[in-house]
Amino acid sequence: MSSLPARAGRRCHNALNPLHSTVYFSPDFAKELAQLGIEDARAAYFAGRGAAMGAVGPGVVTATFYNFNHELIARHLPAVWDTASPGAVLDARLRAVDSTLRRLLGDEVVASPELAEAAQLALRAAEACTRHARPLYAAHADLPVPDEPHLAYWHAATLLREHRGDGHLAALLSAGLDPLEALVSHTATGKGMAPRWILATRGWRRTDWEAAEGRLRERGLLDAEGELTEDGVRLRTELEEHTDRIDLAPYEHLGAEGVERLTELARGFLMTAVVAGAFPEDISGKH
Repeated sequence: MSSLPARAGRRCHNALNPLHSTVYFSPDFAKELAQLGIEDARAAYFAGRGAAMGAVGPGVVTATFYNFNHELIARHLPAVWDTASPGAVLDARLRAVDSTLRRLLGDEVVASPELAEAAQLALRAAEACTRHARPLYAAHADLPVPDEPHLAYWHAATLLREHRGDGHLAALLSAGLDPLEALVSHTATGKGMAPRWILATRGWRRTDWEAAEGRLRERGLLDAEGELTEDGVRLRTELEEHTDRIDLAPYEHLGAEGVERLTELARGFLMTAVVAGAFPEDISGKH
């Protein structure tokens, strides 16, 4: 039995995670990676998010990222490590985080006591994260915590994001959803990325998407219009609840008051970043 209000950890994650993700949409990230010689956007993403695991090959990234086409990943890995080492990529990523957050939040927010407080709260929550069966989290947990509060906040948000994400993959496997079925069913909730964004970035074809829709219909999870059926809604609800249960420890460790405060602060930072243009306007939706 949790001492937290229902879905408190999920709400906190939903406020923290998007700010973590801003760097991968940032022109600053593309510029930093290009200066290392990595100019392809997909190669930059695979390197930037995977570098904490070392000079890994495509199999490791396919396993840990889950919803990308292995053929796309294999076009860039392990070749990208011949261009730049994981250490150089991690340094470039942190420089991009610094400039991105300063641009989106403003120097006043970056230097504020509220952001320093949020960093402390998020790092305290991350103390209760566990490495076993969580490869992306575990790799990032071995990285040093940056000194500056805004970078420490991003680092802690990354730890909490990858901890939940690793657990979510276990939930997807338990539910019997392959990578594209997971994407299609999530998009059908109205909360996922628009299909055109997924197809443009994940390496899948429209025929792959349609085949996944067919498999979900055969299971009674998707209707003829591409909407979730009652069983589909139930499955997606159970997925998130399963993920909540195995991601509970950090938020229990922080406590109800700390979780509420971190969520409040994180939402404020996120809204500031969104208004500043952190994300493409058409990234989400069912179409």
